[in-house]
Amino acid sequence: MTKPRLYSGMQPSADSLQIGNYIGALMQWRDLQQAYDAYFSVVDLHALTQPNDPAELRQKTRRTAAQYIAAGIEPSRSTLYVQSHVRAHAELAWILSTITGFGEAGRMTQFKDKSQRYGSDATSVGLFTYPVLMAADILLYQTDIVPVGDDQKQHVELTRDLAERFNSRYGDTFRVPMPVIQQDTARIYDLQNPTAKMSKSAESDAGVLWLLDDPSVSAKKVMRAVTDSEGSVRYDREAKPGVSNLLVIYAALTGRQIPAIEDEYAGRGYGDFKKGLAEVVVGEFGPVRERALELLADPAELDRVLATNAARADEVADATLAAVYDKVGLLRRV
Repeated sequence: MTKPRLYSGMQPSADSLQIGNYIGALMQWRDLQQAYDAYFSVVDLHALTQPNDPAELRQKTRRTAAQYIAAGIEPSRSTLYVQSHVRAHAELAWILSTITGFGEAGRMTQFKDKSQRYGSDATSVGLFTYPVLMAADILLYQTDIVPVGDDQKQHVELTRDLAERFNSRYGDTFRVPMPVIQQDTARIYDLQNPTAKMSKSAESDAGVLWLLDDPSVSAKKVMRAVTDSEGSVRYDREAKPGVSNLLVIYAALTGRQIPAIEDEYAGRGYGDFKKGLAEVVVGEFGPVRERALELLADPAELDRVLATNAARADEVADATLAAVYDKVGLLRRV
């Protein structure tokens, strides 16, 4: 029986992924790859929408791929590749851009937010068409489900609209994917500003738990995390955002329920609670960090693995693209 297909990816926008990426994406991907024909990409073409040093982008791309593998994404089980290694992504994006309305693309929340923040002169056409490239990423593989954060749901909805529009205009070509949205309880907030989502672009490094941090650094960040003056370990997102954030991290990494953790630390204060969480974080991230550094110590072998997986991705992507070219009337090269 053929497994349903899954696609997802992350940008190589930092030297290390952070705990929000790990809990919100990598842990989920690791489980889903058992039941799905999974395609996971390091979306380096998307990263070009922001200024990058070329050498640093190549380094970040390798480091991101290494962390995928170290976190449990198996290249022999899943297809794990670099987006730019499969040319069909960019080619299909052009075809899809010709059926995407200007107003439709302009309504994408992320584009509106960034263009308002930075101004039109500092906003690229690439950022404007980012969701179209994302649609191409997904539709190339005849994807059934797309695990994404709720901030990307609008982009998957556009993908569905474009698939249905193309199918209506040219005949059945694309599978219409469904988004699988992570639960709100998996949203991870900054340790120093627990009302803001933890981000790779955070102003301060002190509030971000990086997968590749030295274990002692991760422990210190947990111990210095913002809490409150009450002293009780209990979940209350509105009144106690700092403690609630730490409880979510603790629960996500251990698989335990938050009430059980609250009971364990009842009357023990924040010091004991943070110490326990620091041990959990270090215990979880330590093996991931060690494996990622091993992979990065042999870049030729890592590149070989990525090339092998890109060849597998090419087979599926090229078949989809050939069907699309035929449908829209492009002349085949002989």
